Amino acid sequence: MMRSLFTEHPASVDETYAEHMGVAFGFSLRMCLGGLACLVHAFLPFLFVKTGSETITELHERMVTHRQRPQPGRLAAGAATAAADH
Repeated sequence: MMRSLFTEHPASVDETYAEHMGVAFGFSLRMCLGGLACLVHAFLPFLFVKTGSETITELHERMVTHRQRPQPGRLAAGAATAAADH
C-alpha cells in the first residue's frame, strides 16, 4: 500500500520513482527560475521581456505536446511490476 503511493503515478507515465523525481525536479527548477524572471520583470519591465512566456511554452511542450506516450506493452509490464510490489 505505502509503496504504491510512490510508484503508481510514475509508472502511469512510464517512469521509475527516481526518473520521475528527476523530471519533476527539473520542471520545478525551471518554473522557479521563470517565476523569478517574472518577478524581476514586474519591477524592471525592460528585463526578461519574453522569459515567462517562453518558460511556459517550453514546459508545456515538454510535458504535454511532445511527451513520449508509453507503449501499451511497456505500461502493462510496469503496472504488473507495480502490482507485484504490493
